[in-house]
Amino acid sequence: MYLQRYFHYETLILNRINQFVAAEDTSYHQRITLLKENQDFIEQLFKPKNIVADTGHNTDWQLVAALTGVRNNFSIITGGPGTGKTTTVAKILAILFKTNPALRVVLAAPTGKAAARMAESLKKAELPVDESMVEKFQALVPSTIHRLLKTNFGTHHFKHNKDNPLNVDVVIIDESSMIDVALFAKLLDAIGPGTRLLLLGDKDQLASVEAGSLFGDLCVAQGVLNLFSEERVAFVNSFISDPLKKIEANNIVPSNSHPLFQHIIELRFSHRFNGNEGIGKFSKAIIQNDEKSLESFFEAGMDKMVTIDTDYNETIFNDFIEGYRAFIEERDIKEALKKLNNLRVLCAVREGVHGLYAINKRIEDWLQKGKLIIRSGEFYEHRPIMVTSNNYELGLFNGDVGIIRKNERGVAMAWFENSEGKIEPVLPGYITQAETVYAMTIHKSQGSEFDKVLVILPENEDVQILTRELLYTGVTRAKMQVTVQGKKEVIIKTTAAQVKRASGIIERFIGQ
Repeated sequence: MYLQRYFHYETLILNRINQFVAAEDTSYHQRITLLKENQDFIEQLFKPKNIVADTGHNTDWQLVAALTGVRNNFSIITGGPGTGKTTTVAKILAILFKTNPALRVVLAAPTGKAAARMAESLKKAELPVDESMVEKFQALVPSTIHRLLKTNFGTHHFKHNKDNPLNVDVVIIDESSMIDVALFAKLLDAIGPGTRLLLLGDKDQLASVEAGSLFGDLCVAQGVLNLFSEERVAFVNSFISDPLKKIEANNIVPSNSHPLFQHIIELRFSHRFNGNEGIGKFSKAIIQNDEKSLESFFEAGMDKMVTIDTDYNETIFNDFIEGYRAFIEERDIKEALKKLNNLRVLCAVREGVHGLYAINKRIEDWLQKGKLIIRSGEFYEHRPIMVTSNNYELGLFNGDVGIIRKNERGVAMAWFENSEGKIEPVLPGYITQAETVYAMTIHKSQGSEFDKVLVILPENEDVQILTRELLYTGVTRAKMQVTVQGKKEVIIKTTAAQVKRASGIIERFIGQ
């Protein structure tokens, strides 16, 4: 059963993907030729920086994804934290810029923060390219999807659509799991079939807050990922000299008629986390509901990167929020913003003693008791805020984080870092929708990364929102250390529960 509008959106998505795939045939031979002509450059891009003894087979999925992204009009690159999605995109762009220096590229994400982080990562990518190509990377300007498509104010429609498509060559969308079915449909509607569309995201992360779970469903639509025709494997392997990095024979299938076949690549090697310990092992145990592996983390001191506190220990909480002292005492606003984003408390729910509102107040009480802040009004000095709606006139977008500080005239201003890395002040009164962000919901944390994270779960295990995808998303926001406060039975039940919502696009692909 569908609401008519959502059936229409899903149909549009299905048709547009089929059009992307069909349009690839006209450029197939030209793109294969260009790749072969630039083989030396491509091999140089993927040449390992540090030669490390490899004891087993580890296919270079980043190279597979890059060749796929250049070959196809429609590609999906999925993978967990640290698997190199953005690095792979940087190399795809390097290949495309090499073959077409005049290439028109746009970068976008569901939130301003996620878009800015992607652009920053691309600009910092260390690639063996010349200065002219470095300048092209530096010129990349991130955008929210809404801003890219240009909202028609007062309506649900955009200025860019099938009758007025985006005049670009490549569209790259990060954090695609956050896109709901309506926005997904309108995005695809605004991209011509000859334009390359590259979607990035973690298929195991939370789906969008609004209706639909399109990205996750697209990733699992054909069942097993990273399967290829014999011809594709031979072509890709011709770019890989190391036998241990080639695609193996068990990844070859004789035939597959699914429209997404050879259009989705899963990156499987994390450069950030070791799958046998720490956050890597913990997040893997969560998403796979591996109760035996989870059990090992409940033993105190068993892992330096992961701490589970089943007693909601006040000392552990206070020790964590002591970290906010760094940004409060930092006078340079740009540095203060960096220090604020070194850590974050993430809540599963908004209400209740362990919910967002209570936790933010608890943190404020502790900081005021320590004379680090003085709550003299709504926009008090050092208050960290997160914008919760898009404001195009101010250039602020849902998810942007700033700090309240007085300017040289003693006027309280909200300071944000813009897409160019510059700090800009905004009068707080102009920001109509914002909330304190010592703590934030796990949903709102998507697209962000922090060195340290404290995840707080409610004591009631029957809260429907508690799923393995939610906990996985919260845990994987941490790069160095994560602490989870929650009862053991709640954590176990959470990892056993999955998001039930789904689109019908899997069945409709099969039924074509």
